[in-house]
Amino acid sequence: MRYPVSIAKRFAVTVTLMSALLLTGVYAAADDAAEKGRGIVERWQSTIVTVRLVTEHRTVVQGRQMPKRESKGEVTGTIIDPSGLVVVSYFSTDPSSLYSAIAGGDSDDFRTDTETTDVKIRFPDGEELPAKVVLRDKDLDLAFVRPVEKPAKPLPAIDLSAKATPKVLDEIVVLNRLGRVASWATAVYLDRIHAIAEKPRTFYVPGGMGALESELGCPAFTLDGKVVGILVLKVLPSRDAGTGTMFGMSDAGMLPVILPSDDILDIVKQVPETAE
Repeated sequence: MRYPVSIAKRFAVTVTLMSALLLTGVYAAADDAAEKGRGIVERWQSTIVTVRLVTEHRTVVQGRQMPKRESKGEVTGTIIDPSGLVVVSYFSTDPSSLYSAIAGGDSDDFRTDTETTDVKIRFPDGEELPAKVVLRDKDLDLAFVRPVEKPAKPLPAIDLSAKATPKVLDEIVVLNRLGRVASWATAVYLDRIHAIAEKPRTFYVPGGMGALESELGCPAFTLDGKVVGILVLKVLPSRDAGTGTMFGMSDAGMLPVILPSDDILDIVKQVPETAE
C-alpha cells in the first residue's frame, strides 16, 4: 500500500524527531554520569596511593633450593583510615601465592615463599613514607599496609561505613592511580554491576574490568559517592577451577570482584594499631 507523499513525509519527520529525543536522553544520562564521576574523583582521588614493594622469592623444586630472586613493584592501594592504613590486593603483593593457589598449593615437589623486605607508601603529592604489611588475608585477597611512623596529621580516607548496596546494572565509578609512565595520574572508570553473587559470601562482579592487575586494590563507588567496596581477585583452588581460559578468567578459577565494605570493616578490626 502506498501512502500519500504528505503522510510519508510527516511519518519520516516524526521518526527523526523521536530518534533525536532518544539520543538526547542517552547523551544527557551519559553527561550526568560523567559529571558525578568527576565529582567523585575530586573528592576521593587523594585517598588512592601507590604502594612500592621489594620482595624476596624463594623456591624449592623437588627438594632443591633455587637461587633467591628479588623483585620490585608498585601496586595500587586505598587509604581507609586517617592514620594512614592502606588496603591492597594480597595477590598483587605476592604473585607467587597466586600461582601456588592455581596449582593447588605447595607440594613436596614444589614450594614457594615470598618475603616482603621493604615497603613504602607513595602519596599523590610525591611524598613517601616507610611502611609495613601488618595483616594479610589470602582468602579475601586483602593485605593491609601501615606507615611505620604515624603521619604528622590525619590523612584523607574513604569512609567504608558509608556503604552502598548496588543492584545489577547499576552504574559504578572505579578510581585508580596510574604508574610512573603516566606520572601517577588519577584514572577513573565508569562501569556497571554485571552480577551479584551471594554464596558463600556476597560480592559484586563489575562488567568492564579489563586491566586486571592495575585495578586490584581500587575502590568502587556508586554515583552518589558511597563506597561499594574494594576490587580484589577471587581465586578457586585448582581442583575446583576449570581446565583453561577458553571461556575467560572465570573458567580458570579467577575473577575480579568487588568485596563489599562490610567484609573489609570486619577484618579491619584485626589490624594492629601500629606497624611494630
